[in-house]
Amino acid sequence: MRAITVQDRDAGVRGLTLTLTERPYPHAAENDVVVRVHAAGFTPGELTWPGTWTDRAGRDRTPSVPGHELSGVVVESGYGTTGLTVGQRVFGLADWTRDGSLAEYTAVEARNLAPLPADIDHVTAAALPVSGLTAWQALFDHARLTTGQAVVIHGAAGGVGSLAVQLAREAGAHIIGTGRAADRATVLGLGAHSFVDLLAERLEDIGHADVVFDVIGGEILDRSTALVRPGGTLVTIARPVTVHPVDGRALFFVVEPDRARLADLAGRLRDGRLKPIVGAVRPLAETAAAFAPERRTPGKTIIRVTED
Repeated sequence: MRAITVQDRDAGVRGLTLTLTERPYPHAAENDVVVRVHAAGFTPGELTWPGTWTDRAGRDRTPSVPGHELSGVVVESGYGTTGLTVGQRVFGLADWTRDGSLAEYTAVEARNLAPLPADIDHVTAAALPVSGLTAWQALFDHARLTTGQAVVIHGAAGGVGSLAVQLAREAGAHIIGTGRAADRATVLGLGAHSFVDLLAERLEDIGHADVVFDVIGGEILDRSTALVRPGGTLVTIARPVTVHPVDGRALFFVVEPDRARLADLAGRLRDGRLKPIVGAVRPLAETAAAFAPERRTPGKTIIRVTED
């Protein structure tokens, strides 16, 4: 089968080469399914994650196949697998420490996948798992956002941020989105009540919020601690928090698979209450060009691996 691989862990994100190669067809272990991948999502930041380079025992597993979001069709079931059947359309998360979704076939734990309704296309579905679960878990599982609270969402036009805005809007929160000036119309159109240009406006002028959700890290994350009102929460996926808000909580988390929540997100998408922003769709052979460091595309870039 064809797959995208990465080899040199020490090259750094900018020095790594995403290469289209031939790889063996995957083995379906106990409780696995093999999925023929139709569409896949990939985040360049995952090339810094230990699981991209080593297995669960810490052993080197390069060359590795990156990518963790996928949508496709089950073609094989491993021993003891329940809940999914051969021929079923599915979407969800590929495992963190195994070969991922940028391949024509991949083996995935069945519990990490949810059935995909027939009226949701694979490209749209592939934009939902990591971004949708991350947004939900940040806002509601960790920050416990409720109706009437104020929430700051950094990177509000991105794959995660755009879904967070839509979920917070439906929950009845007051939303302040941030990003670049070109993102203003998109973020306000998604339902944010106001927008802050991080390059031209003062972050500190936002005032205080009950929840701050950060996907950017760096200086923005450190400065965001001052935005959390007493009793509020700063939650980030960028890195562990070193500066904590006064009289508030701060936490870093990694998204977790959740079949029931994936099914809920798919239902929201079907009802028109949730829509991932797909910024670009590229074939598998163009993966390296799609994620070149100098390329910036609003929303989520999706790799079309197999035609529907």
